[in-house]
Amino acid sequence: MSEIFLSQENIETSNVIPHPGSDEEQRLYKLMQNKFAKEYNNIFPNISAAKTIVIVPSLSVDQEILSKVSGSVHYEERLLCLLMLLRMPRTQIIYLTSVPIDPVIVDYYLHLLPGITGYHARQRLTMMSCFDAAAKPLTEKILERPRLMERIRKLILPGHPAHIACFNMTALERTLSIQLQLPVYGIDPDLLHFGTKSGSRKIFKECGLTVPEGFEDLSDETDIVEALTELKMKNASLEKAVVKMNEGFSGEGNAVFDFSNSPQNGALKKWVKGKLRAKLEIVASDLQYELFIEKFKSMQGIVEEFIPGKEKMSPSAQCRIDPLGKAEVLSTHDQVLGGIEGQVFLGANFPAQPAYAKEIGLMGKEIAHKLRDNGVIGRFSADFISVKKENKWKHYALELNLRKGGTTHPFLMLQGLTVGNYDIEKGVYLTANGQPRYYFSSDNLKSDKYIGLTPHDLIDIAMFNRLQYDGSLQQGVMFHLIGALSQYGKLGVVCIGDTASRANAFYRRTVQVLNREGKQ
Repeated sequence: MSEIFLSQENIETSNVIPHPGSDEEQRLYKLMQNKFAKEYNNIFPNISAAKTIVIVPSLSVDQEILSKVSGSVHYEERLLCLLMLLRMPRTQIIYLTSVPIDPVIVDYYLHLLPGITGYHARQRLTMMSCFDAAAKPLTEKILERPRLMERIRKLILPGHPAHIACFNMTALERTLSIQLQLPVYGIDPDLLHFGTKSGSRKIFKECGLTVPEGFEDLSDETDIVEALTELKMKNASLEKAVVKMNEGFSGEGNAVFDFSNSPQNGALKKWVKGKLRAKLEIVASDLQYELFIEKFKSMQGIVEEFIPGKEKMSPSAQCRIDPLGKAEVLSTHDQVLGGIEGQVFLGANFPAQPAYAKEIGLMGKEIAHKLRDNGVIGRFSADFISVKKENKWKHYALELNLRKGGTTHPFLMLQGLTVGNYDIEKGVYLTANGQPRYYFSSDNLKSDKYIGLTPHDLIDIAMFNRLQYDGSLQQGVMFHLIGALSQYGKLGVVCIGDTASRANAFYRRTVQVLNREGKQ
């Protein structure tokens, strides 16, 4: 649960705010982040130290692709897991959102806090909203509201250690950092290329990991055709390939190309070119071919072979690099994927299967060391495809997500509630009293039956049916994305159990109850 802090000091040499994206802004940002690293140990070890965390859960990604994710504005609620930091009795949190979060949702999280009353935690929490549901990043909305930023500044006491925690880092978050004069626990935007699909493949290769056959740094439709043609020529049995935008997320920037009925001779390239529109199945709903190609040209991307297999899993390693260069593996997961050819993240089992959890963890550690050596800090995850052949698992490194992601908030909730740690060598998580814990999490529990259920309804249903987390047993069910339920019939869930089967049983019962209680 550790986050890091810096005393709020004005490091500027004048009162002039630098222009966003300017060399001066970048210079000041690096100065502030360097000071952040130097002062890290002054606050980090002391959970009783006074500190302020400004949480900005902005999804600063391509908004057209994000719009394909139903209820995307409510994904800002996923970082409510950081309210677990209020268990530290002198920690203040300022939480910003695009639209207000219903107080019943906030109270639901505060009720989970171990060892701290809801009243005590509420006194140290300030919820702030832009009252703006427009399709643009929350960070941009904050920057457009100078009075809101001034209120944020006034909430931080002079000399009080403070920092920004965000979902992902871009130039927008750097500008916000400078204008609020607060450091960020996250990657320098100048290093984001390491987390692109092309950058990921290069890092994996430098680590000596196996990657799918493919090509990176592709620019346009012509490059896609060339790459698809060469892949098929290298492997005549190849049935499918995946085209990925460099900055796609949750599979929404991917498309799958089908080689069925392709010629085996010199006519292949002409066939691929002629069939590209018809044979390219785009993952994001309602994203037309022309827009996909336009986005690909803007972001660039990769083409790689689609890995087949009768027994195939999608594990990931979640890691963290602190400002002092400590790189560690926090968890491993088996991702649950859906959509076209399993390209969309739906949920995850924690931890990954015992058969390969250690291998995934050690590969994650190798990647973390490589990224640390390149100056990266913050949380990230590495995704793999694992195929079982002759009773052995072969792992292919797929991509890096240099941000918080779908496996971040469930693990933070588990760790905040049980104060335990994941053992990379054993592939198990143990609570503070040495008990193993497992969970199943999903961001995509969805049904039309749930439409119309308000947050108040969900809490009533959960309490009546005992769908709640039991602090005495350190097991049970927790909900998130609650704000998306009424309009979109969608919510998230984390089900914690003392065995994997119990965690999944909690999930099945949750679905059963919601299906019964939802409208018929």
